[in-house]
Amino acid sequence: MVRKHIYFSGRVQGVGFRFQAGWAAKRFGLTGWVKNLYDGRVEMEVQGDPVAIDGMLKAFTDDTYIHITDIDSVDIPLEEGERKFRTQY
Repeated sequence: MVRKHIYFSGRVQGVGFRFQAGWAAKRFGLTGWVKNLYDGRVEMEVQGDPVAIDGMLKAFTDDTYIHITDIDSVDIPLEEGERKFRTQY
């Protein structure tokens, strides 16, 4: 089990990225949150099995409309007791 803090750059706003993140998190059994930033990036914290997180990231790269040009990711401490994945507005 790991938790990652991730910034996504590229065509990641206005293309269903947060919706896709929520769908993928549910599909892969992940928790955390995702939100748009004012500078055009998307910020996410995601927690779960490393293989499942990789599966989630692959789902973004397979999307027709999302085009990620850069991913900045660091491991951070786990959030004990977190139960779901949230979209923040």
